[in-house]
Amino acid sequence: MHNLHGFGLDKDHPALGAAGALVTYATDNLCAAPKNLRRIREYRSGGTLLLDPATMRNLEIFKSAQGTKKGSLLGAMDRTVTAAGARLLEQWLAAPILDLDELSRRQLTVQAFIEAPGVAAQLQESLKQVRDIARILGRLQNRLRNPRELGGVRDTLDQLPAIREFLAKLEDSPAASLRESVGDFEELRNFLSAALNDELPGNLTDGGVIRKGFDPELDRLRGLTTDNKTWISDLERDEQEKTGIKNLKVKYNGAFGYFIEVTKSNLANVPEHYIRRQTMVNAERFVTEELRQKEKEIVHAEEKALAREEELFKEVVERILAESDPLSSTALALAEIDLFVGWAQLAREWDYCRPELDDGDLLDIKQGRHPVVEQMLKADLRGFATTQSFVPNDTRLSASEEQLALITGPNMAGKSTYIRQVALIALMAQVGSWVPATACRLGLVDRIFSRVGASDELARGNSTFMVEMNETANILNNATARSLIILDEIGRGTSTYDGLSIAWSVIEFLHGETAEGPRTLFATHYHEITQLERTLPRLRNYSVSVKEWADEIRFLHTVVEGAADRSYGIQVARLAGLPGKVIDRARTILNELENEGNVLQQTLREPDAQRPEPKPRRKPAPLADSDIDGGGQLDLF
Repeated sequence: MHNLHGFGLDKDHPALGAAGALVTYATDNLCAAPKNLRRIREYRSGGTLLLDPATMRNLEIFKSAQGTKKGSLLGAMDRTVTAAGARLLEQWLAAPILDLDELSRRQLTVQAFIEAPGVAAQLQESLKQVRDIARILGRLQNRLRNPRELGGVRDTLDQLPAIREFLAKLEDSPAASLRESVGDFEELRNFLSAALNDELPGNLTDGGVIRKGFDPELDRLRGLTTDNKTWISDLERDEQEKTGIKNLKVKYNGAFGYFIEVTKSNLANVPEHYIRRQTMVNAERFVTEELRQKEKEIVHAEEKALAREEELFKEVVERILAESDPLSSTALALAEIDLFVGWAQLAREWDYCRPELDDGDLLDIKQGRHPVVEQMLKADLRGFATTQSFVPNDTRLSASEEQLALITGPNMAGKSTYIRQVALIALMAQVGSWVPATACRLGLVDRIFSRVGASDELARGNSTFMVEMNETANILNNATARSLIILDEIGRGTSTYDGLSIAWSVIEFLHGETAEGPRTLFATHYHEITQLERTLPRLRNYSVSVKEWADEIRFLHTVVEGAADRSYGIQVARLAGLPGKVIDRARTILNELENEGNVLQQTLREPDAQRPEPKPRRKPAPLADSDIDGGGQLDLF
């Protein structure tokens, strides 16, 4: 190929170097150019919902905080039974789409399988017998060939007639249209059934790949080998009768080939035409000219049979590769069927709804639930570890009206769970899945940003607070009015007033002075910020309610309108088991601090003209000579 203009790429494209490096790496490892790379395409992010690494980590999309699939969104959504289906789920979660027509197709396909559970169950049983055709084709094209992989292609093709028949039952639905993407391959299927043995070896040199009756020449060569080995068995019996040595054996090993073994107690009966080959502790080994000749015939026949089988194996591989394009299309269709059937099972089991998607700016969720936490709670219930069930909540956000939801409430009440579930529901909707809610309407989201949890990058010199600020800066610099943002406890990694100031300013920035802004859920313990509802028209206060009596609290996990007036941190500390003396002292200190904080509360509520003058800051004392070392450097320690 002279250039890449046919693919719409210029020779100066910035990604060509990276693409070339990948091809070079594959070529070096395969010792040949990869045969399954036939085209190059430019990926454009404009058609997908973007997720940065911090958001993937904070939302635990692919791995939980413990680094496992269990406890992640991937683990909660995966009901696939094939490797290709599981791989497709990961690909779709990594790049949710913005195409309303394609999303509708996926939703309607899931609906068809929900409404036909019998067909879905039959399909799933057939899919369990399907192998990873895409991976097998890639290996065959690059000379990484294993006889059992040919059996995988044959076994998969054997399932296609039943799969096509099941799909045909779903008339007038996108699920039925998938039938057109699943090829029939009757001729190839019959060819592989005739060519390959039922049980296949892991290595071609072991033989036994090609079925008896498929190739006359191979059958003839195998017959020679079988006949010669029968001759060896007859020779042993004849020599026993001629010599009178009842325990005479004709054996074989890789070093000496075929030989006659006689115990030392019978050496006197050995005929003169026996040629001594090897002396053992308790026996002697001999050959004869006749045995040598027959060994050559056997080895020659086996070599010819194996060579012929290798030729036939290559013909079978080429026959499969001739159908590589339709096989690849079928493999993708099977992966989609597996994924959609699994999502239908998930929706039936957990009572999911089909979300309404459009190009508007509204996000309206009725009785939404966290897809991962809900499943984990049910698993605990089955094990009698807890008596809790998940408490659903509503959410309403709009870029132009109710843009910012400021959520306050105590620790352990469920603020983080609530804001994450909204982001996960939006993500699930934009991969085409049904969602954990009784109703959901979503104006498509171009990016999801998440800043939750506490972490550090000490190896890179970043403290917990620096990581928090880096992630927040990324959000503020890249969010658009079509984005969805969830922020949890911005500013908590520094002093109270510094953190409060940063959180306050971030909210004002996200609200902005324009007519719309990114849909945002902002969870915080800074109750002072709730006063912003008076000045920011698109901000709404919400809180997670608790029930309190006799200094005890119970978390209700219900999000209600209005701001919380307390964080109940001391009560949570008591539940965690802090000593009573510590709790009592904390209450005393809290009362003192709250009394001193009245001035701050008054400042936040009063107009600028009525606010008291700030106290002058103490000027730092001038540096003394003792503060500077002999080299003229400031001593910081």
